[in-house]
Amino acid sequence: MSASAALTLEQGLHHLASIVGQEHARVCGDAIVASPGDTREIAEILRLADVNGLAVTAVGSGSKQSWGNPVAPDVQLDMTRLIALREHAWQDMTCTVEAGCRWTAMQAELARHGQMAALDPLWPDRATIGGVVAANDSGALRLKFGGLRDLIIGMTIVLADGTIARTGGKVVKNVAGYDLHKLMTGSLGTLGVIAEVNFRLHPVEEHARTWTAIAPGAEIFAAPLRALMDSQMTPSCVQVRTSRQECALDVRIAGLPACLDEYAARMQDIFGQIAVTESSESVWQARQQLFDKSAAVVLKVSLLPNELCAINTELQQGAAAEALDIATVGHATGLMTVALHGAPDAAIALIERLRTRVADCGGSVIALQIPDSLRGRVDVWNCCSNALPLMREIKRRFDPNRILNPGRFVGNI
Repeated sequence: MSASAALTLEQGLHHLASIVGQEHARVCGDAIVASPGDTREIAEILRLADVNGLAVTAVGSGSKQSWGNPVAPDVQLDMTRLIALREHAWQDMTCTVEAGCRWTAMQAELARHGQMAALDPLWPDRATIGGVVAANDSGALRLKFGGLRDLIIGMTIVLADGTIARTGGKVVKNVAGYDLHKLMTGSLGTLGVIAEVNFRLHPVEEHARTWTAIAPGAEIFAAPLRALMDSQMTPSCVQVRTSRQECALDVRIAGLPACLDEYAARMQDIFGQIAVTESSESVWQARQQLFDKSAAVVLKVSLLPNELCAINTELQQGAAAEALDIATVGHATGLMTVALHGAPDAAIALIERLRTRVADCGGSVIALQIPDSLRGRVDVWNCCSNALPLMREIKRRFDPNRILNPGRFVGNI
């Protein structure tokens, strides 16, 4: 327990065990781990924490727990008992799922009716629904189906004072109330604890193929990429992968089997002299593989889509000049993941140049993974937005006692 908490560790454990059951509460270091079994128990835990000034963190699998600023909670909500797919209205193409359910478990159930939540988050076999939503994680499928805020139609949230709030609904066309679920998406658990999520669904892409073109540098792909995005083809995913040695552009298109050969021919016309060959679906794991090196700093870069190739090229050149190992995966939506490995001072210098560069076009650079050698030397958020006062006021209104992941979000919210 922190020094400011009104309860001792033993007292806190006793109170939490009375809510969730003795077998679902335990001490772990300086924190108490409590596993609620339903939304009501989450509300009781937060009510207790709010009154006694206990910092609370909700955790599913912990796959993204290192994102944002570090937090030392007094209470850790273990969400792994909340794993049910509570409702699948396959006729309406919607579902309601509890926050502790793993992403692949939900998708397997939805696939029985030929449907899916059209998102490809990191570590889907481990990541839970609540963690994916709280981190606003999305992959290359965002190009065709949109991000999480486009796929979520409702949510059940427990606020800091224990209030259970329901926002949106269970139908796609819904104008009931405020879009609080959009506010919660990407808030890293600083405004409320996500208990249930309602998704709009899409048909599973049964027939799809992936093609890859390889070139020495990303700038070669600038014109073909623009032509591809302006064509009448509708790719599900488009990504640009770069390393110090080469650059690859991957395209995935779903459609009728009879049409896929035609798409291949049309794509080759677009790329001209650059050979386009069919490749494995494994190329779409490239973003996840950037996190495999624990000694690498991994950045999330938001930029204008038409800057993707130019900034990739600049990163390649900058890394070569600083003798840094670099790998990037950039999606055609303008979101890019960058992994840097090398001398700490050189990595910091490149990060600062990158932040200055993307700020000129309204972009941002967030550090998702920071090795120990750079911890404290790299600002995770580097936020200078004029929206920060508004964000702080929202935090104050939702969590006046700052018990929910205090300091984790931008501006130490």
